[in-house]
Amino acid sequence: MSSLERTRALLREFPVVDGHNDLPWALREQVRYDLAARDIAGPQDAHLHTDIPRLREGGVGAQFWSVYVRADLPDPVPATLEQIDCVRQLLDRYPADLAPALTAADMEAARAEGRIASLMGAEGGHSIADSLGTLRGLYALGVRYLTLTHNDNVAWADSATDEPRVGGLSAFGREVVAEMNRLGMLVDLSHVAATTMRDALDASAAPVIFSHSSARAVCDHPRNIPDDVLERLPANGGVAMVTFVPKFVLQAAVDWTAAADENMRAHGFHHLDTTAEAMKVHRAFEERNPRPVATAATVADHLDHMREAAGIDHLGIGGDYDGTAFTPDGLNDVSGYPNLIAELLDRGWSRADLAKLTWQNAVRVLGAAEDVARDLRATRAPSNATIEQLDG
Repeated sequence: MSSLERTRALLREFPVVDGHNDLPWALREQVRYDLAARDIAGPQDAHLHTDIPRLREGGVGAQFWSVYVRADLPDPVPATLEQIDCVRQLLDRYPADLAPALTAADMEAARAEGRIASLMGAEGGHSIADSLGTLRGLYALGVRYLTLTHNDNVAWADSATDEPRVGGLSAFGREVVAEMNRLGMLVDLSHVAATTMRDALDASAAPVIFSHSSARAVCDHPRNIPDDVLERLPANGGVAMVTFVPKFVLQAAVDWTAAADENMRAHGFHHLDTTAEAMKVHRAFEERNPRPVATAATVADHLDHMREAAGIDHLGIGGDYDGTAFTPDGLNDVSGYPNLIAELLDRGWSRADLAKLTWQNAVRVLGAAEDVARDLRATRAPSNATIEQLDG
């Protein structure tokens, strides 16, 4: 039996939990949530990395849908609610394939039914507008992780890709983490500065996640996780979910991406814009400057290193599909996960190792956060602290 055949057999039993997919934002940008115009029941490979046939081909059993909105929107909270509504519309439209999930038990139930457990994660603390009440509102609507920052700082937490402001987490930032622990909402440390990672690990009573980050020792980009942080995951119980974005996994792509981003800005586009007009600019730049190409083996190099630093019980997958302009060869879209698993099989990863990577670790970490929340709610009331009270 080939490695790919063994992989597909494994994924039938232990499908992929992916920590981060930006389909809702792509649907907003491309068709303003007109789901009929991007009917993911059929192939959408001309427009999207994601559709149901390719999720099935990729062996995906659970997906954290990102309800990301840009930090520079004048009022991010209504936009975040629209993103949540988009996920709910997807669930209503495709009930045979997508199952709503709020808990680890829901994930297991969806797996037993052969449906794709669908959870939500809010990407960036700007989505709570410095309000713990808004945080609780997002949780009540089904959001099960909050990425503390996106590319820009928030007033209470430093981002990996902005100038340091508070040196990690402020007092209010620590209160956000404490309230997330009380709720059972996972603390997501992708995008945050290393100082914020360390502060959050100090503050969190529950396991944390990195929904889509790779190893800084393998590719020196500030979006990646330093070894000292990876080494703390066993004591915390958390999970680092490797991402596939070439500019985060391939060192040669870092410099190329900086030049490509500058080219986008020079043409009047945000560097993360993936609309058709923006992609024309990207492709013209790539024709003049061939893009360094990552592969499934590149991502496997990160996982090999992350396993050495954190251990097999603390790894997962977060591809960042539909949130990146480019993807590695062999991991072109959500159908590609078997190619990565087959690469790891060829490197000697065992079936038990891969079951943890694809399914078991992510389910365990959500269940552990639920357990911590159950205990905290017995002794801790909801916090009504404000940023003005705690940070001055």
